[in-house]
Amino acid sequence: MGSASHSGVAPRHIRLPSAISQLIALLLIAPGHCYDFLYFVQQWPGSLCNTRESCCYPTSGKPGAEFSIHGLWPSNVDGSYPSFCNPGEPFEIVKISDLQEQMASEWPSLACPSSNGHKFWEHEWLKHGTCSDISDQHHYFQATLNFKRKANLLGALRDAGIVPDGGFYSLSNISETIRRGLGHYVGIVCNEDEAGNTQLYQVYVCLDNKAADFIDCPAVPFNRCEIARVQFPPF
Repeated sequence: MGSASHSGVAPRHIRLPSAISQLIALLLIAPGHCYDFLYFVQQWPGSLCNTRESCCYPTSGKPGAEFSIHGLWPSNVDGSYPSFCNPGEPFEIVKISDLQEQMASEWPSLACPSSNGHKFWEHEWLKHGTCSDISDQHHYFQATLNFKRKANLLGALRDAGIVPDGGFYSLSNISETIRRGLGHYVGIVCNEDEAGNTQLYQVYVCLDNKAADFIDCPAVPFNRCEIARVQFPPF
């Protein structure tokens, strides 16, 4: 016996105009401000290449003795972070063709085997860049390069007599020197060389969630330095 709600006519699928469908899709995948701030991370290559894991120079050759970019990472105060937010926005090297020379110099891959850095940049964009509110991948990479110019870590340290000569320096002096140079507190991460010496490895500079201004870091990395003096190795 049929119900009054079943008319025997197959239900019709409502077709939305394509423009509306695309808008809904964008709203569903757009990351928005789903994070509290951003980490801008730079690393000292000498402290990566003298570890047991070692490193491999890019196919273009050994990078300069300068802090290099690791990435720009949306993050939260509680230690969590968004990742891989928009699979519909793949990395396309052609979109940053005008930045490649600068990126090869300032954002090199030191992973093994040697490479041109494209896979490294792709990983950073897909994992972190797609979760940022920076409009597109060209602006994401361009903005990160601009932050590198504004955060001249090696220049600030050298001005204070802290140089990559293999010597050991006060961690508090390193931290305070960078704070004076940037005007804000940062996070510092250490690692160990093959001999077990604790050394300066990465510096986490923080930005507000609009990536507009440096701020005091509201949270520090879990593997931060826990020692009074650290080595600053050559590269």
